[in-house]
Amino acid sequence: MDDHPLHPIGELARRTGTPVRTIRFYSDEGLLPPAGRSPSGHRLYDEAAAGRLALVRTLRELGIGLPAVRKILDRELTLPEVAAAHTKALDAQIAALRVRRAVLDTAARQGTGAEEIHALHQLAHLSRGERKSLVDAFLTAVFGPEPGLPLAGVARTLTPGLPDEPDAAQLRAWLELAALTRDPGFRAHLRDLCQEAASGTGASGAPRPDLTATVREIVAPALATGLAPDSPRAEEILTVLLARCAHLPGGAEADRVRQLTARLERYADPRRERYVRLLAVVNGWPLPSSTRPALTWATEALRARRGTEPVSPRAATGA
Repeated sequence: MDDHPLHPIGELARRTGTPVRTIRFYSDEGLLPPAGRSPSGHRLYDEAAAGRLALVRTLRELGIGLPAVRKILDRELTLPEVAAAHTKALDAQIAALRVRRAVLDTAARQGTGAEEIHALHQLAHLSRGERKSLVDAFLTAVFGPEPGLPLAGVARTLTPGLPDEPDAAQLRAWLELAALTRDPGFRAHLRDLCQEAASGTGASGAPRPDLTATVREIVAPALATGLAPDSPRAEEILTVLLARCAHLPGGAEADRVRQLTARLERYADPRRERYVRLLAVVNGWPLPSSTRPALTWATEALRARRGTEPVSPRAATGA
């Protein structure tokens, strides 16, 4: 009695769920040599063939090439060695696919045209040094080549640093942020805001509190209760706000209201908040809460107040 029966290729195919043509291909490649031949010359396989075939299929499904599979089976290479090399190759492919997906996703969300998607593709493939040059050019355009205090501190808080292995969200944020930094209009806008914020100092020479933070603090109760910016109670909040902003230029209260209104309108520019939120994603920081509701409420309240101001005789005559 034969303790080691041999099976024809059809039987091996049935037992393993592998097509006959696949088994024949692996046999021709030397990965699954038959244990013998039938009298008519057909290939026969022993019990070990099923396990060997399962290993070959697993390695192939993992993307390992035939030469490497052959060396593993012949014990010329160990499986851990091949797995480590293949993992490294897959990491590179995954990184490339992640970049490609970020470009396409950004293009789809922004309705990007042919020229813009080419620019996004270039931004996505910048080297670390090229990214640094882009950021340096942006910061120089906004703050000057050698910003003094307190602008140097502000510049540090606005500096993006994409990690060497960013995740998908960081890649998408980087693409949008990098495109924003190259916008001359946004550069000029941010430069004006930063210089404006840095110009205000107290009697001791220390920087005054951030205007945006001040507005958000004072307006928070109005937003929480749904108070309308043109309601009589809004006057109380504006009185506190104007008192906290007494350092703004302008002598008469009407002038200060106009100055503050114009400044808050500039601070409420959506590009500014978008940059700050994208920066947080790129740098892995917690997302900041939106300042636009507070800025919008204060701006509308100031406009309503200005609408009730009496017109001076000089303004009425156009003199």
